Amino acid sequence: MDARVVAAWEAQYRSGRYAKDPPDPMVASILREASARGFLGRPALEVGCGNGRNYRALVAGGLDVVGLDVSPTALAQLAARSPERRDRLVLGDLTALPGRARYPVVIGVQVFQHGDRRTSHSHLRRAQRRVGPGGLFALRVNATGTELEFAHTVSERGSDGGYTAQYLEGPKAGLKIRFFGRRELVRLFATGFSEVVPPHAVATERAPPARGRWLQWEAIWARSSPRSPSASPSPRGPRASRRRAPRTPARSGRDGSRRRPARPRSPARRVR
Repeated sequence: MDARVVAAWEAQYRSGRYAKDPPDPMVASILREASARGFLGRPALEVGCGNGRNYRALVAGGLDVVGLDVSPTALAQLAARSPERRDRLVLGDLTALPGRARYPVVIGVQVFQHGDRRTSHSHLRRAQRRVGPGGLFALRVNATGTELEFAHTVSERGSDGGYTAQYLEGPKAGLKIRFFGRRELVRLFATGFSEVVPPHAVATERAPPARGRWLQWEAIWARSSPRSPSASPSPRGPRASRRRAPRTPARSGRDGSRRRPARPRSPARRVR
């Protein structure tokens, strides 16, 4: 993660950002879809959990959330508010997690827009790989149509509607921030995912003395499950497909049987 991004968020959390904010309304949608698939009580991952604005509500709603963030200040604040969750908080980016860890639910609210097009897309792809088969990916990111509050330059306007802004002033001065077009977002999830809650724009009017309107895309996708052999068409046609396949002894392990995912091992860097 870019050290400038870490420094910017450290300053934000030290100033009290999100300390008294209620959970984002999107949390209710995440919990509803997770409940419908029987994921409550199982591990989940929130990328960019911050000081707990949404994290605590997700836990209260029944998800066993691993909270990941690059800001030591944010995690210290969250650990102080929810000390019983201290061992489920991880300092760092996605590389700080165990390499093979996969989760039934992965959540990223306002975290995947940092950097230019290539950087933001790469970060999002790495998070997609953390979603287990049949799992959910809940996302909220900056949308084109936002009225940018501070002076900036614009680059990387693409045919899919997105662009990159580099702020010249304000709390993110010097940083590149991605504003996604809808087609850009849809293409990022076109392979291996299906829409559960289609991308839709949510508008927020900034409270004075701030100016303008902030637009964000919200969406939830489901990762495709591996296709079972019984679902594959028979090369011998419909009559052959009706024949019952011989049974094989049940096995546990890598034969595709469904098992409850193991709780991710605690990585070396934990909140103290």
